[in-house]
Amino acid sequence: MAIEVRIPTILRTYTDGEKAVTADGASLGALIDSLEADHPGIKERLIENGDLRRFINIYVNDEDVRFMGGLEAELSDGDQVVVLPAVAGGAA
Repeated sequence: MAIEVRIPTILRTYTDGEKAVTADGASLGALIDSLEADHPGIKERLIENGDLRRFINIYVNDEDVRFMGGLEAELSDGDQVVVLPAVAGGAA
């Protein structure tokens, strides 16, 4: 099962500068384990204490995984997963 994972600029040091990589997994958790196998160190940037980091947003086919079961979110062949760091800030 090939799933495209879009990587934000801040995490591309783990993917040798690649904007998108492929990974496998029937769930988001399994996909992240697959990413870690090919790109060591990326998992700790996505997961903390067994759950998604607070300031990391992950979307499967434009749907926020937090509304799909988090790490248990089911994935299918051909899905697109997008990792986005949360943006903070405001008016100065």
